[in-house]
Amino acid sequence: MIGDLIEKEEINTYEFLPADLQPSEDILNKLSYAQRLGNEFKSKAYIAFNTKDGIKKVSTTVWSVTEKYLQLKNNVHVPIRSIVDIDF
Repeated sequence: MIGDLIEKEEINTYEFLPADLQPSEDILNKLSYAQRLGNEFKSKAYIAFNTKDGIKKVSTTVWSVTEKYLQLKNNVHVPIRSIVDIDF
């Protein structure tokens, strides 16, 4: 998976940019699976997202997925339109 690994607490210091394409069905399915892993099994996922400083990735537990955002612990949100890849 591409991108520099950062800590979840650093996410809000970056300016998000949209990924090159609209979120694919694959990404949306992976988001749903990541939420289930986080809520039921407390398992982490790797989330790669596009920022002004390039692609960054974080290993974290996904709490919820809304229409526009991925919600992580401590009220951290990542715009779904910025997500490049998800891995488990």
